[in-house]
Amino acid sequence: MDSLLNRYRNVTVLLLVIFAQLILLAYQVKSNQDVRLIRVWAVSAVTPLARFIEGVRSSVARLLDDYVLLHNSAEENRRLRAELGRLKMDNQYLRSELETADRVRALAVFQSRTPSRTIAARIIGAGTGANSRVVFLDRGSSSGVMKGMAVVTPDGIVGKVIAAYPTASQVLLVTDPSFGAGVISQKHRVHGTLKGLDHGSCLVDYIQAEHPIESGEWFYTSGDDGVFPKGFPVGPVTAVRPGNPFQQINLAPSGLQHGIEEVLIILEGVHQPVPDAQAAASDVHILPPPSPDQPPPVNSTSTPRPGTDADRLRERYKEIGAAQGHVFGSNAPGARPPDFNLRPGSQPPPPSAPAPEQSPNP
Repeated sequence: MDSLLNRYRNVTVLLLVIFAQLILLAYQVKSNQDVRLIRVWAVSAVTPLARFIEGVRSSVARLLDDYVLLHNSAEENRRLRAELGRLKMDNQYLRSELETADRVRALAVFQSRTPSRTIAARIIGAGTGANSRVVFLDRGSSSGVMKGMAVVTPDGIVGKVIAAYPTASQVLLVTDPSFGAGVISQKHRVHGTLKGLDHGSCLVDYIQAEHPIESGEWFYTSGDDGVFPKGFPVGPVTAVRPGNPFQQINLAPSGLQHGIEEVLIILEGVHQPVPDAQAAASDVHILPPPSPDQPPPVNSTSTPRPGTDADRLRERYKEIGAAQGHVFGSNAPGARPPDFNLRPGSQPPPPSAPAPEQSPNP
């Protein structure tokens, strides 16, 4: 290294001197904008490095800001999701409470209107079997409930009590295959027996093939079974199939269509009449006959009317003129024209007295 410097010592000194001269010239010489050349060189040399450093700094700052923002956003999202879940639960709870209040209000109104003595109960459990059609109520023998009592809702019958415990009772639903109740059709007053089916509907059995049963016709309890009082709705007929000797009549139990939570247990039943089926309106409005001394209409004529509107208008004007004593084209000038606002046959207004003539000035 020392030999290399010794060999090129003169050249190195020359280069250093030239560089110093350039520095001095750049310090003394100014550009067109009155800026020293050395400053221009320094700024031009430092600008790329400063741009690179600023880019690195801004990228790092942006990454840090994004990390902080993402961390805050994740925390905010967790908080919002928790709040949304809580609001959904509150909304569902309030909706459930509102539906319960509506059902309880309807149950109270039905309980106040029915002549039977009833007690309200709530379902607290269901049977353990997969196809079980048994539920448990929170009313038992301590409340006066006994085995064989009917369970209903404002929509229809639900089932009957098959076991009564001190604080609870067991109810067999109408859809159970072992359930049975006497029913009667609303329109034709045909008696039958209601039986449950496994798929959630019911069957009306023991109705002869010659008895007329229509789809959509309602069945009510007949009171023949000694459990349900007469007059409680059971449900509409969904399908009628001919059979021998009995028809196959499927029925949708109306008491279970909207779910059951609150029910009524009938402690003392009172029979009610089955409501009559509403028949279609067949009344026809007919006008009363005309009196023999009624005069014919004024405008009625035996001759047919002209065919066009212009002809009919001309005939109408002729009738108006004839009714007011005016003959078109033959009256003197200054005569009173007919009143076209009057109908033919009406009396024209009395003519006004003519104005006195003015005497000429003397």
